[in-house]
Amino acid sequence: MELVIGTKRWSTWSLRPWLALKHTGAPFTETLVGLRQDEGRTEAAILPHSPSGLVPALKDGGLTVWDSLAICEYLAEKFPAAKLWPDDPALRALARAAAAEMHSGFQSLRGECPMALEAEPKVTTLSEATQKNVRRIVALWSDLLGRSGGPFLAGEWSIADAFYTPVATRFRTYGVHLSDYGDDGTCGAYSTRLLATPAFREWEAAARAEA
Repeated sequence: MELVIGTKRWSTWSLRPWLALKHTGAPFTETLVGLRQDEGRTEAAILPHSPSGLVPALKDGGLTVWDSLAICEYLAEKFPAAKLWPDDPALRALARAAAAEMHSGFQSLRGECPMALEAEPKVTTLSEATQKNVRRIVALWSDLLGRSGGPFLAGEWSIADAFYTPVATRFRTYGVHLSDYGDDGTCGAYSTRLLATPAFREWEAAARAEA
């Protein structure tokens, strides 16, 4: 298998399936395309790998899957022993809903606080729209952690955690204190846990080496 990804400092979309693929333990090659190139060179570099002209893309034999959530779902089906979704049907449904909400939502947080793994943390004044996003994430995390008992959203690590790892980097980079948004410490501890996983630390080390 080959996973085509973008610049590790910035590409949240690439990070999510990369984490899921690492979790399977399956061997894969990694092809990195530099993002934010001028004059359309980024899209031109990606198009040979992905019909959408966007990263990530997973190549498995003659198959190419070009969406981060679709890649994760494909990996969950291909590697059932990795348990990328929880066995419990209710938790699995909620974890899927959480990942889908991240996949399509939180536009203000995305735009105002892009992932920037090379940046030093600093406290940032957030717009009301972004604060609303943060409050929703705290509520979502609190509910799932309470239902599952942790340590991750659906109990054991799952695709849902892959989708929220880039959020944890944003909270760190922009100095977002979750206690200001109703967190009793549970969500802050979870966010720290996401950034301490060996797979994320490997990605971050490579991202910092890019800078």
